[in-house]
Amino acid sequence: MTVLKNIAKDRILQITVLITVVSLFFAKPRLADINFHTLWSVAAMLTLIQIYAYLHVLDVLAYKLTSIADNTRKLNILFTVLAVIAGMFLGNDITVLTLIPLYLNIAKRYKLPQILPVTLIGMGANIGAAFTPWGNPHNIFLVSRYNVSPIKFFEWSVPYLVVSLIIMWLVFLFIPKKDIPTQKTEPIRISWRPTIITTVVFIFFFFGVFRAIDIIWPLIVAIVLALAINPRIMLKIDYALLLTFTGFFIFISDIQQIPAIVNLIHGMVYSEISTYFASILSSQVMSNVPSTILVGKFTNYVQALFLGSNIGGFGSAIGSMANMLVLKTFNQHGSVSKKKFFIQWTIMQFAGLIILTIVGLGLLIFRI
Repeated sequence: MTVLKNIAKDRILQITVLITVVSLFFAKPRLADINFHTLWSVAAMLTLIQIYAYLHVLDVLAYKLTSIADNTRKLNILFTVLAVIAGMFLGNDITVLTLIPLYLNIAKRYKLPQILPVTLIGMGANIGAAFTPWGNPHNIFLVSRYNVSPIKFFEWSVPYLVVSLIIMWLVFLFIPKKDIPTQKTEPIRISWRPTIITTVVFIFFFFGVFRAIDIIWPLIVAIVLALAINPRIMLKIDYALLLTFTGFFIFISDIQQIPAIVNLIHGMVYSEISTYFASILSSQVMSNVPSTILVGKFTNYVQALFLGSNIGGFGSAIGSMANMLVLKTFNQHGSVSKKKFFIQWTIMQFAGLIILTIVGLGLLIFRI
């Protein structure tokens, strides 16, 4: 029942179902338009991420790193860098859900700032998630939809990551160094055997994403592994996201059969730059996952869509699911004004969006 309730209250899924149902009155969906490789890849990714979450790998890393932090700047750097790295492998959602409560517990204990560090953790998770094909679900769609090779994907993501980290490092320079007591490491142990097995399966999954093997096999292995470790892991999977993907594939299949809508969308993505801005702007109002699926069906400017969809995750609260989780997690664990946090978080998010939009435009124009 908990799983069904979580699915039912997912706002993005609710909107997806609504527009999908409306589209069914205009056309009949075609099975060929549903990208099953993307669906199986996302399902495998979500399963593996939940296994890692169950094994508390990220919790242990966070405690180990924070045990060496002796001032506020170093603590911010460690948490943000860990968010970037965790976002690469575990995705931005699990990263913010794990690291933000850990940081806020420390911040409340020693009366440390909360707004900027939590915002940086969320931004770091988004930046890291953009780096890998599985960090963001829409990256999986791009790889599948356009048959992007690993080399080509990292040719796009590495420059974006490097420039983003440089900008973030400049922000760190303005964080004051306030001495804090070093943190005691919590007695959390990693179960090494299942962690190693999960990592091997993750590598297997990597080959499936890039079609070196049929993705159905990594999916089956991941599900079997989750059931073997603890069947309750399967209850934690974000099934709403899978249904959102499915709904949008059906919706887009329908609107592709309506000439007036097709012409309208084509008019918005007629060039690389227009595709880039269309992806960023649409992400602000419908989140970057469904935005990528929508724009991706009408354009062949893949790098522009990659940059636009990942940069579009900044800005508004619905730019990405991770943004909404940052707000929700802070409301649950923060001890400063929720209104003050939202206002300052929003200002920093849109500042980041503007800066990264300029960065992405430069990467496109100069082919970096």
